[in-house]
Amino acid sequence: MALPAHIPSPSINSFNIGPLVIHFYALAYLVGIAAAIIITRRRWRAVGGDPDIVGDVALWSVPAGIIGGRIYFDITTPMDIPHVWYGVFAVWDGGLGIWGGIALATVVGLWRLRRHKVNTALFMDAVAPALLVAQGIGRIGNYFNKELFGRPTSLPWGLEIPYQYRLSGGIPDKYLNFSTFQPTFLYELIFDFAWAGVLVWLGHHGLRHRKIKPPGLFALYVFGYSAYRVFEESLRIDSSVYFLGLRLNTYIASALAIIGLVWFWRIQRRPEPENPEPAPDPAPAAAVADPDAPAAATAGAPASASPPASSSPSDPSQESQKPQESHDSESTHG
Repeated sequence: MALPAHIPSPSINSFNIGPLVIHFYALAYLVGIAAAIIITRRRWRAVGGDPDIVGDVALWSVPAGIIGGRIYFDITTPMDIPHVWYGVFAVWDGGLGIWGGIALATVVGLWRLRRHKVNTALFMDAVAPALLVAQGIGRIGNYFNKELFGRPTSLPWGLEIPYQYRLSGGIPDKYLNFSTFQPTFLYELIFDFAWAGVLVWLGHHGLRHRKIKPPGLFALYVFGYSAYRVFEESLRIDSSVYFLGLRLNTYIASALAIIGLVWFWRIQRRPEPENPEPAPDPAPAAAVADPDAPAAATAGAPASASPPASSSPSDPSQESQKPQESHDSESTHG
């Protein structure tokens, strides 16, 4: 049996359960979100955090991400909004801009984290690989929608795009008579999973035998994904706003890649605090009872906490010292 000379497009993009229509695009994102929550819970628990906080953050951040992603799509590609009264809301037909989604979800997530008084920098590092896994799974939805493809190609992994989807995708007329195209959705899926693995590895082994300071992994997420998108945007030919011959997202991805790299560099050059902030602990009572318990992820120690037993009351220099309040790490717009 001969293998196909290209990747075929799926014949359907949804299925019915009674009167309910289930779109594969929405289903892919739901699976991706569920996977991200599970991964983040495990990683947050591993650094001593309360995994139940992840559910609360997701409850607010996920809708914010969908809203932010749709707003970005509607603003940057108004020509692709369906011509119906609910067109600006029709996320089931595709159209979520990752930049807007991550930006608004980050802002809302930081707000919830500060309400819980946990270490935002540690949480951002915990969630960074999970975001990439969610994005990669979400790209499977683009496959069923027959979108997010690149230039024509004769490579054996070229993606077959039916003619009506070439027209609706807004590709240039000179490409309409080609049938197979670069599967950029697949390239991004592979990159997302690979970069997530790199971030997990760096979190365990560090860089040049040095532990990465939080939120360094999140900064690398912003840098790595944005740098990859510069490459992807050079392949894509679907509808987009152009400026000086380049797609709008090329400029945004380039700027965010630079911001992410500089942010990471600054985080790693930051000196270690003289009195390091405790790491998260889901059971503060147990931490008080056991002075040798793992450090906690609360953003600051309780005001009623007693001074360390090792402090000598006869040393006036130690008595005059006041505990320094910790500061939440800066947030990102990526």
